[in-house]
Amino acid sequence: MRPPIPGLRPSLLDNVCWQCTRRVLRQSAPRTTTRPRLSLSAPSTTVTTARRLFSQPSLPSASASAVASTSTSIPASFPRKQFSAGYFLSNSLLTRANGTRDARPTPNSLGRPPTTSVEQQHTGATSAAPVSAAAATAEAVDILPHRRRQAARQNAANLEPTITSSVGPTTTLPSDSTASLPPDASSILASVAARHPAHSFRRHLSALLSLSKPRLTVLVVLSAMVPYALYPVPAFLSPSALDAPSLSPLTLLFLTTGTTLCSAAANALNMLYEPDTDSKMSRTRARPLVRKLLTTRAAVLFSIGCGLAGTAALFLGVNPTVAFLGALNIALYAGVYTPLKRVSAANTWVGAVVGGIPPLMGWAAAAGESAVADGTWRELLFAADGSSTGGWLFAAVLFAWQFPHFMPLSWGIRDEYKAAGLRMLAWTNPARNGRVALRYSLVFVPLCAALCAAGITEWSFAATSLPVNLWLVREAVRFWRLEGLAGSARSLFWASVWHLPVVMVLALAQKKGMWARVWRSVAGQPLEEDGDEDGEWEDDDGPAVAPPVGRGKGL
Repeated sequence: MRPPIPGLRPSLLDNVCWQCTRRVLRQSAPRTTTRPRLSLSAPSTTVTTARRLFSQPSLPSASASAVASTSTSIPASFPRKQFSAGYFLSNSLLTRANGTRDARPTPNSLGRPPTTSVEQQHTGATSAAPVSAAAATAEAVDILPHRRRQAARQNAANLEPTITSSVGPTTTLPSDSTASLPPDASSILASVAARHPAHSFRRHLSALLSLSKPRLTVLVVLSAMVPYALYPVPAFLSPSALDAPSLSPLTLLFLTTGTTLCSAAANALNMLYEPDTDSKMSRTRARPLVRKLLTTRAAVLFSIGCGLAGTAALFLGVNPTVAFLGALNIALYAGVYTPLKRVSAANTWVGAVVGGIPPLMGWAAAAGESAVADGTWRELLFAADGSSTGGWLFAAVLFAWQFPHFMPLSWGIRDEYKAAGLRMLAWTNPARNGRVALRYSLVFVPLCAALCAAGITEWSFAATSLPVNLWLVREAVRFWRLEGLAGSARSLFWASVWHLPVVMVLALAQKKGMWARVWRSVAGQPLEEDGDEDGEWEDDDGPAVAPPVGRGKGL
């Protein structure tokens, strides 16, 4: 490589080979017979400066005066020309090899207190000697991002608690006191409402929607729709399927609308009862009544209006039994479950009963459309022929699901429940909290098999639902053994979130006799219920006559 020409600007030598630059500068330096040595009495800042100048890029012009000030401490026998600025001009390979960025003027060069160097952070060594401005500028080089991430991981690992449990010997487990939970939908909508101008329509609409707890309401409506769709209806895909009562879209519309309004009324009454406890918890402190986005009078009118409209829609559009179940759900949730949270941990079981009522509403709605008697609550919910068994099985599924879902959820914020005065097993009896979650997670396998035995789904449903049921059991066992630590609470919570929709979808896809009827309809084969192949039926007292138009068996 061609050596640099003396007299050029230093910036032109940035891409010159470091060895060539060193060779040229050595040739221009005066030759001495003895090797220069540093004086033992030299200050420590001289050694620090010389050592760091070898490992750092060229100093900026802003600190040139500071470097010049340090030359007074260098002995006379020390060859100053050897440490001229040109000596430290290196290419970018030297900078990258040292793991540093290009030096830039930092606040430390303006007289602020210097920061601790990276080398001192790792070795723990500190220097009591005064640090010059040039050394402070060299120590202020930014740490690369991956170094910062490594340091953060190391600090987090040092803070992990070490516990001894029945799992084995002393094990280092990550703390789960702040388990990651999904954001509260009511709080999100309340934040959206707060961004709109006061007294605007969007502000009031978002605040009212947040009162209804949208995610919980959607879950309640879906749990009522699935049993309605799974109710066994004769002649599922016959030509008169549109006349089948339980497939009436109008009935389904009244069912979903009434259930939505009843759920919104119950949730609004819940928020009206406990704004003081909501303000003490991180997940609920942003709700609309806590932030005064709505007046108490407006919330009361909203809850009463939704309750009356929902009950009326179920009574007029479905049947009185479903309307009674909807009103009962409002009373249990707002009148029993919510006040009981301050008194006893048994409130969780009352809340589970509330969660099991919507499947009964969907089943009773379908049964009422195909009822052959007077259609009272005894026929719809306690039929003598056992046709109401499916509704109670779905109610049991939703009842049991509440525990492996809520127990890990409450464990993550158990301290907040305790501070708010709400009695939950997560802090009153943590050991029982894990046992309850495990106990109810074990019942899903027999419940799915019972749905097959009752003729609601095909027997393949018991096999296809087994993996997701065992997954929930596995996470519940970990939650019980580790008592919520090591991420077991978070894992069980998300397993329960996925478990219920997967089970419901599998049940819908494997409804009893559905695919057989689909195949007969596609292949053009007559249904088993159609009777004779010639489409005629015989009278006991006379010759064969054609059946009445528009009528068929199984309706």
